[in-house]
Amino acid sequence: MPEQVDYASLVQALEASVRRNLSDGLLLSGGLDTAIIAYLAAKWRKPYCVTVALEGAPAPDIPYAKLIAANLGLKHDLHYFGEEELNEAISATIRVLKTFDPMEVRNSAAAYVALKTAKDLGLRTVMTGDGGDELFAGYSFLFNLTREQLDEALKKMWGQMRFSSVPLGKALGVEVRIPFLDPEFRTCAEGVDVSLKVRSENGQTWGKWVLRKAFEGIISKEVAWRVKAPLEVGTGTTTLPAFFDARITDAEFSRKKAEYLAEDGVVIRDKEHLKYYEAFRSIHGIPGAATRGDKKCPGCGTGVAISTTFCRKCGAYPV
Repeated sequence: MPEQVDYASLVQALEASVRRNLSDGLLLSGGLDTAIIAYLAAKWRKPYCVTVALEGAPAPDIPYAKLIAANLGLKHDLHYFGEEELNEAISATIRVLKTFDPMEVRNSAAAYVALKTAKDLGLRTVMTGDGGDELFAGYSFLFNLTREQLDEALKKMWGQMRFSSVPLGKALGVEVRIPFLDPEFRTCAEGVDVSLKVRSENGQTWGKWVLRKAFEGIISKEVAWRVKAPLEVGTGTTTLPAFFDARITDAEFSRKKAEYLAEDGVVIRDKEHLKYYEAFRSIHGIPGAATRGDKKCPGCGTGVAISTTFCRKCGAYPV
């Protein structure tokens, strides 16, 4: 039962992890995970917080990030990036991650801007909230699974999860530290019963339920019970499909889509995908063919592990 949960031990374990990973800065999204890290880190060192958003786009992260930084008395750089900086971030993201998957690029370009901003501020180490959603079932697609299905889905996710902030930070010369993935805390989090990760509260199903309950009396309640907003939503990069729709004509898209299918064997799904593929092609060339033991991605021809249903190169699903 929820009343028997040892919230204090969970808080102490995460506090110890944050202390082991203290950094100059924090990429503050304004969500539950980074709010918790900000609160715990501020006990020993007040990290310089960085929040980014696309100019002119709705960015729901902003008011929450401002609230957290103000409540904790933290320095806070709120950086709005425009088209030139966006294009630079897209190119850098594709160069480092070697992907033209729209969802990956959309999210990671925002992370790149945040890390670049941190570097420009002179921050050498930064913490992120990566891993919280994977460890504590924060994604809505997990909410309707049975207990057994959820347990299986999380274990599979733990074996495959990787976070773009790490290679992007390395490329920029910024060390990224991830308290949620600290080995000791990760072991603790993986051991929490799945029934405490997805649970109903006041008639609504919540992911990361046990984290929310553990910290609802410590951080502001409106942040503790904030509905998860993916990075692309929180920073406004979810508007990029419309952004590129307005910049690429239908005629150009149709012509290039046909050309790349005929010449490269690559299926271009929309104008945003076209933008990213052209950047990928100019940097890395045509995607490589499948190798022995791999199955072939129908979207780009690259090799995908037999056990995988998603192509990290082009974003095709299911494979």
